[in-house]
Amino acid sequence: MCHLCDQGNPQDHSASPGSSRRHFLKSGAMGTAALAAGLGLFTGRAAAGPDDDDPPGDSGRQGRRYVIKGGHVMSMDPNVGDFVQADVLVDGKKILAVGPHLPSYGTPIDARGKIVMPGFVDTHHHQFETALRSFLADGLLFNDGKPHGAINYFEYILGKFAPVYRPQDVYINELFGALSQIDAGVTTVHDISQIHHSRQHSDAAVKALADSGRRSVFGYFESAGNVPGNQYPADAARLKAQYFSSDDQLLSMTMGGEIYLPGFEAAWTLGRQLGLQVVAHIVGSFGMGPTFDALAAANKFGPDNLFIHMTGMSDMSWQKVKDAGAGVSLAVPIEMNMRHGMPPILKTLSMGIQPSLSVDVECTLTADMFTQMRSAMALQRAFVNQMALEQSNHPGLPELLTTRDVLRFATMEGARDLRLAHKTGSLTPGKEADIIILDAEAINVAPLNVVPGAVVSLMERSNVETVIVAGKVRKWKGKLLDVDLRRLRRELESSRDYLFHAAGIPQNLFRPN
Repeated sequence: MCHLCDQGNPQDHSASPGSSRRHFLKSGAMGTAALAAGLGLFTGRAAAGPDDDDPPGDSGRQGRRYVIKGGHVMSMDPNVGDFVQADVLVDGKKILAVGPHLPSYGTPIDARGKIVMPGFVDTHHHQFETALRSFLADGLLFNDGKPHGAINYFEYILGKFAPVYRPQDVYINELFGALSQIDAGVTTVHDISQIHHSRQHSDAAVKALADSGRRSVFGYFESAGNVPGNQYPADAARLKAQYFSSDDQLLSMTMGGEIYLPGFEAAWTLGRQLGLQVVAHIVGSFGMGPTFDALAAANKFGPDNLFIHMTGMSDMSWQKVKDAGAGVSLAVPIEMNMRHGMPPILKTLSMGIQPSLSVDVECTLTADMFTQMRSAMALQRAFVNQMALEQSNHPGLPELLTTRDVLRFATMEGARDLRLAHKTGSLTPGKEADIIILDAEAINVAPLNVVPGAVVSLMERSNVETVIVAGKVRKWKGKLLDVDLRRLRRELESSRDYLFHAAGIPQNLFRPN
């Protein structure tokens, strides 16, 4: 990737691509500490084989145009509509037009037999935990003294692992997790970062998000384990001024304010003074109900709030959330698996709140949005279908969710909840070109009959063929561009080994439940 291009100073990369590749491959042979200090992990070209066709040259560069031709276009914007066969014209980082028979510029992207739609938006993801993937697959949120509560998130992930993270661990975990989600078609993430033990930790997290080349919302949360020397929440002012002073970039920022932590009011106040969204996990099983009710009764909620999970909350609090115009992010598979409480999909919709979807933690479950969409839809329909079976005349049953509904949750509603709807979430002329191209001719999908149904009910990350962020191609014909995945994986494995050793946790690939 080119930082000069990203900063609005277009460079000519066409003269010597081979020398560029060699330069970046050579400079990439450094350790993780050097990477965290400022060297990237990018090779200058694709991780694909040499015979693969190249993506549009300098895609995303100011003034460059290319067309995605002949795809099944699902814009997610009712004012734009859907097209059995149409084109998407990209001009620099923005969508210029959507419709059939658009003129071509340069070499078009052939999308015949493919589904073209906006990239997914994940509104809640703890990316710093990437090296701990699957460690808590059998675990719970916390140990409540009930059966099977021994291995739990608060004790192990936040209490043992998080406090020993070094800045270089933060960097590689954040970067690898971000690239993995680009591979899965998630073009925007809200990274809930709870690893701010020092300014260096915070800077490493921001740098990783920037280096990934993805649209990212940096969620500045607490230092998990309250590591001595951490500067949360006061360092938010520095971070905002240093990294997030411009709206014309891929990065933005929110303020974490967990209501179960002492002094959370100061974080809410500072966040609002800085003009940031204020975000909190709201989990009834963790005893947050009385505090949340008190905030609701005091009218402390606003349209600048985003509440995650919202399990076990009172009707009064729900009404205050609705009245304030606050956002609600649901992580349905995690909520069901980790004993957060029943995911409030019925309550959210009954209040007229359109939720966004989020993946939460990869130490327990996968971070792709296909899983989130299917889970949310299946749970809501299970509730409603059981009501229908139990009621003889079905008075006032909720409407069943459809595949298009959950696609909207995973795109437009996610962008709205992150205050990015003016930039992303739909294929709308004037918005930035966050686009995914999905293979509808693959063996798990063909023959294509219904586009929304195919995406939600049949597809998974292997169907994500091409990913574009702000006009720049990040994944091309099934391969991530500009990364050395082998070296990245070695860096991540090295971080994992250190974290387990420093936390005093034995590494056991077949740990008993």
